[in-house]
Amino acid sequence: MRKAPTEAEQIAAIIDLALAEDLGHGDVTSEILVPPELTGRATISAKEAGIVAGVDIAGRVFLRVDPSVTFRTIARDGTRVQPGAKIAQVSGRVISILNAERTALNFLQRLSGIASLTAKYAAEMHGLETYIADTRKTSPGLRLLEKHAVSQGGGKNHRLHLGDGILIKDNHLAALRAIGMSLKDIVTKARENVPRGLKVEVEVTSIDEAREAAEAGADIIMLDNMSPDDMRRVVKSLKGKVKIEASGEINLSNVRQAAQTGVDYISIGALTHSPKALDISLEFDPSFFKLALL
Repeated sequence: MRKAPTEAEQIAAIIDLALAEDLGHGDVTSEILVPPELTGRATISAKEAGIVAGVDIAGRVFLRVDPSVTFRTIARDGTRVQPGAKIAQVSGRVISILNAERTALNFLQRLSGIASLTAKYAAEMHGLETYIADTRKTSPGLRLLEKHAVSQGGGKNHRLHLGDGILIKDNHLAALRAIGMSLKDIVTKARENVPRGLKVEVEVTSIDEAREAAEAGADIIMLDNMSPDDMRRVVKSLKGKVKIEASGEINLSNVRQAAQTGVDYISIGALTHSPKALDISLEFDPSFFKLALL
């Protein structure tokens, strides 16, 4: 059996793919204009308030382009920054910094946007026992990084991949019901065959389905697009017997109302599929330019 890549190997592959996309045909502008012996120092700064994530990834991008570059972290992942706050400094060959700039900032801006949006949702949970979780609605190839960003914003990670747990969703139910299986049959089969250590979760759309799934042995009940009143009824009936998740049509304007029903956690796809990138820039310090002997 092929050995699964380590987290470090996965990140290296993500960075290499991103660099190939931007730098695979060279940087013609820098190559014809910037002397290879010109060195300098640039500062990466926030242009708006938010939560930083992806600083280490940005540093790895610069070092992948040129191992002689020096990258110094000023604001670590999870740090709340204000406009003008310094996040990192990078020193070395100017052409190398220019080669890596866009790729590094793309990672940093997107991941910081995810962390910042997650922090807004997490703030709505103040004083409650409910927590915010992400979903698998991530950018293709970037799930590992985006889920890290969620954690830096104060959220929890749901399944990283399809092998992380049993989650019986609407399309599973539709397909299996079409061949004569009831909800109880489906959950029972999952319960009997679930690999050791994994949980069985079932998506339901009614109070009766929630009770039936719990009685059949589900560990987690996902309440899909339920009203707050129905969520509250499920919680009253099943709290303490199973974990209860709320999902669907929940946003910043109504997430606290959903949490106040007593559900254990709320999954929000928008954390990773619809974040606004945090505005972050890289600027050179004019006083640090130097023509060095190579």
